[in-house]
Formats: sequence, C-alpha cells, structure tokens
Amino acid sequence: MEITANTVWAKTAPYERFFDFIAPDADRFEILLDVFKKYNLNTLLVTINSNRHFFIFPNGINLKLSAGDKFPFRGKTPVVLAAHYDRVQGSPGANDNSVAVFLLIKAALYLLKFGKKNWIIIFTDKEELQKGEDIKDQGSFSLTKKLVALGLENARIFNFDACGTGNTFVFSNTVDYLLRKKTAFKHMRTSKIIAYLKNKAIITANYLNLKNVLLAPIPFSDDAGFLRGGIPAQTITMLPADEAKPFAFQLINQPDFADQIIINSGKDSKSSPHYPQTWRNLNSPSDTHLHLTPEHYEKIVRFAVELCR
Repeated sequence: MEITANTVWAKTAPYERFFDFIAPDADRFEILLDVFKKYNLNTLLVTINSNRHFFIFPNGINLKLSAGDKFPFRGKTPVVLAAHYDRVQGSPGANDNSVAVFLLIKAALYLLKFGKKNWIIIFTDKEELQKGEDIKDQGSFSLTKKLVALGLENARIFNFDACGTGNTFVFSNTVDYLLRKKTAFKHMRTSKIIAYLKNKAIITANYLNLKNVLLAPIPFSDDAGFLRGGIPAQTITMLPADEAKPFAFQLINQPDFADQIIINSGKDSKSSPHYPQTWRNLNSPSDTHLHLTPEHYEKIVRFAVELCR
C-alpha cells in the first residue's frame, strides 16, 4: 500500500493491520487474533451457532472459567462497546465495519491505561445477512440469548457501526420510533433502557464538547439482533455534515422517509437525493479507504472511552 495522506494513519498503533483487514482475501478472524496477541488484550472467544464472537475484558479478570466460576460481570451492569467484524462478500468493508473495530481496539488500550474496570468490548460475527435470512439469523441475536443466560441481561450496550466517514455523530432513534407504535406493558423496560442509553450518549457528547450530533432513525445494525434477543442497544454511526444536514431536513419534511429507512432497510429511500451517500457506499465495492476520514477518529475513540466512565 502506497503511503498517502489518507493512509499514513494506518502506520500508527493499533491500525497497522487495517489494510490487511480490508484486503479481498483477508482472514479477518486470524488478523484480529494477531492484533489481540500483539497488544496483550484479555480475550475470550465465544462460539455460538458457528458464529465466532470476541470478548475483550479488563486485565485481571479470570477467563479460564471452571464449573464453579461465575461469568465476569454476572448480575452487574457493565458497559459493552460492540462492533461487528464481518463484511459483505465483494466489499472491502472499510467503513462497514473495519474502522469501528480498530477504533474500539484503541479504546480498549486507553481503558486499560486508565485502569477502568466496568467494561466489555465485543466484536460480533454475522451482522451481515444474506438473502432469505432474518434477524434471528443475525449473530447478535443468538449472542444476546447467551448473554442473558450468562447473567448479563443488564449490560448497557453501545453498538458502533460505519464510524469511518464523517464528523457528525448520529445516535440512532430507530428503536424509539418503533416503540412509539407499541404501548404494551412489556415494552416499558425496553423504552427505559433505550432512554438511558441515549441520554448517556448525549451527556457524553456534551461533556466532550462534540458540536455535530444528530438523533435520527437509521437502518438496523446489530441493534436489531440485540433487541430481538432481549437486550436493547444504542447504535452510534457517523456521517459527513454535508450529508447529515439534508438528511435531517428530509426526515422533518417527509414523514414516511423514516419508515422507508427502517422498515425497508433503506432500499426505497436510496432513490431520495437526501439519502446519505456514505450509506449508499456500504455493502458494495465502493466501501474503500478512499472515503474514510481518519482526522475524526480520535474523537470517536474518546467518546467510546468516556461511555465507560
């Protein structure tokens, strides 16, 4: 890879394997194993239905569990920072979701340096669905069922997806939008958790003096599987300001635009000139490093770390 202004960032820790990670023939699982080993991260592999999920824990937590040991954080409320590491076949997956994976690895290094203890980072497998599959086929769905069985039903999950392009933090309110149409008592707990997570994200953004923040419905990510599995999650993504502003304006002025984005996963809404180009590039050969904006990455890392306070 020729070193240019848009690649020099990948020469710094922990991004050194980024371009290996987005190569066409990359074994992304093995690359992550190598990165975790290099930085001595406290890693646990959890395999469910052939999906391989990585858990990163604070140092000092016993991961050689015996029959009498409790799973870490059982019955507690750890902050979980999540990002999927799989990609659509034929796409480099630079923004979806390689950048977020490496941003959370850097967040882990900061959390270890600062001695923070109440966190888990999870890199999920099988976020991307193939034709004919539904949410219950998503890796985060069966993973969430496992988390509940392990006593982590109170985990506070922040899901990072497509965070490599843009300077505007977009906090998804897709779940809020769906719950407004449901009044059953069983949804009250979900509503309260989502409100807490969103408020935490907003407070954190304000604390860090992040100026560009948008609350908006976005196409479902792993948050769909987390929600269906029983633990609501707050998704964070990024957009360039010149895409975020017309997108927000369209949501206000065309009431069914949100339906198009959520219910149809953005397929119908792509015909709108206000649908973000950044999202059009996802899951396609166009999702390359050329669209990335590494000058904003440190803000995202700081945001992720601050969520764990």
